[in-house]
Amino acid sequence: MSLDVDRYLAACRPDQAAALQALRTLIRTRLPDHIECLSYAMPGFRQPGPKGKMVAGYAANARNCGYYPHSGNIIPGFAADLIGFKTTPGAIQFTPDHMIPDDLILRLIDARLAEIAAKGR
Repeated sequence: MSLDVDRYLAACRPDQAAALQALRTLIRTRLPDHIECLSYAMPGFRQPGPKGKMVAGYAANARNCGYYPHSGNIIPGFAADLIGFKTTPGAIQFTPDHMIPDDLILRLIDARLAEIAAKGR
């Protein structure tokens, strides 16, 4: 666990902290060997190694929370699954009362991992 991430979550509103902690735990189940860190001032998970790429990030914002795959290519491919969420090519906004489904988060992570692997070839 990252103390920086713990401090980040402690500074969030309680409802956001609980939602982001649940997301953190879910991401960690899919990426147990990845490095938890702060990147672009948000918590996330980076591949191990000196050139490890960011795979997944999340953040609390004034009115909502966000999930960030650290790629503008992932979210557009899931448009049909994200109806009801505000999205940009690089972010999905959600609230503690309207979380992104766990299975969708896992598929987003898998898509990002596949994208990184394909670029590494």
